[in-house]
Amino acid sequence: MSKQRGARARQRVAALAMGMLAAVSPMQQVASAQSVAAPPRDSTPGGDPLFKKRDFLMALGFAVGTVAFFPLDRRAATELQDSSTQANRFLKDAATGVELIASPGAYVIGGGLYLVGRLGHHERIADLGWHGTEAVLFAQGVTMILKGTLGRARPFVTNDTNPADFRFGAGFGNGNRSSFPSGHTSTAFAAAAAVTAETGRWWPKSTMIVGPLMYGGASLVGLSRMYHNRHWGSDVMLGAAIGTFSGQKVVQYSHKHPHNLFDRVMLRTKVVPTADGGMETRLSIPW
Repeated sequence: MSKQRGARARQRVAALAMGMLAAVSPMQQVASAQSVAAPPRDSTPGGDPLFKKRDFLMALGFAVGTVAFFPLDRRAATELQDSSTQANRFLKDAATGVELIASPGAYVIGGGLYLVGRLGHHERIADLGWHGTEAVLFAQGVTMILKGTLGRARPFVTNDTNPADFRFGAGFGNGNRSSFPSGHTSTAFAAAAAVTAETGRWWPKSTMIVGPLMYGGASLVGLSRMYHNRHWGSDVMLGAAIGTFSGQKVVQYSHKHPHNLFDRVMLRTKVVPTADGGMETRLSIPW
């Protein structure tokens, strides 16, 4: 009997995972296509606009996906909180693991790549680490403003019964009312989009491999937040939208404007030897 319950639990989670991936997949394909189309090296200001028609189509797709999930929020939450699903040890451990990879993992990995790139004088690695971290920070800023303003109650607050419990401004200082959108999901998708865009500039064909791996992992982060009863499905969809746009546009803008303030400070930093055998850090701060 326990084996049958475990099998049913895995089937429920698999069905929800396939639904989430199916909803996000078209937008992921558009995002990956943007990476392939990126110019191979930095350009000067002007030329192609930052936002194009396909960006608006992708935004429309995410908006439709978010709205479409509202009627399904309650059912999805109930399915994932079923006792047999929650009792599955593998699902519980896997959900916790992917969440840690997103946060604080995204900051640790991004910061580590940045330091390796700067200390080892590897420009591309430094770009990847800094722009990935920058995208995550931007996505988190947008997410926190929306969380606080919209004040949506998390699923466990209403025992998975009321996904329409919004209260304007109640999310500031109240973690139980900061459900919409999902911060872990926006972080994961921002990192995925930034990594896919950066690597696509180096090796355009790599996007066909890197994109599905990164976005697929980000989708699992969103599903894990639903599994832990911290977010509704529509929270995850909006988080995915914010993260994808943050990662794509931070990388695109940074390479389109290589002399922007943040890059000039963060990517022109040098560690050089001193006369007494030590090392010193030199920052380039524009006035």
